[in-house]
Amino acid sequence: MDVGVASDDARVGDSADVRDGDDFDVWVGARASSLLRFAYLMTGSQEAAEESVQTALTTACEKWSRVRRMDDRDAYVRRMVVNAHISRWRTFRRREVPVALVQPGHAGASGPDVARGVTEADRVWRLCASLPPSQRASVVLRFYEDLSYREIAVTLGCREATVRSHVHRALATLRATIEQENSHE
Repeated sequence: MDVGVASDDARVGDSADVRDGDDFDVWVGARASSLLRFAYLMTGSQEAAEESVQTALTTACEKWSRVRRMDDRDAYVRRMVVNAHISRWRTFRRREVPVALVQPGHAGASGPDVARGVTEADRVWRLCASLPPSQRASVVLRFYEDLSYREIAVTLGCREATVRSHVHRALATLRATIEQENSHE
């Protein structure tokens, strides 16, 4: 069957749908790994990260005709990832204790310095995992994604002052917890 035989009305509708789908597929292909990294650092779990990103991308796909026209799709979809994680966290917070396993290191590096670095990084991310979701998201976006406070506010859908407060409180909590742990050693 020749596709070119379809009526003009059918071709217009089909090509718009294909363009929307292609555009979404291209966008997801370019952003999926970044969204997964962001979600992993926010959730502390590969499974939770994949679930949060999948939920966000499913919603984004359903609303793609509107999302694709946005000035900052990335911020909008990152916010969807945050929302998906918060929903999941509320559902499972009493049954699961997230523990982040971040394995930083330099290629070819070894020895006590690397081991100490991995231990410290694991400790910091474990502590980050204990933060409330809004504070954790703010810290991840600020220090991992290197976004400005304004960009974080857009992503999280709140005021810049709220983001600054989340980051400040998160850092104060982390600092106090680390000092408390160090005093018990």
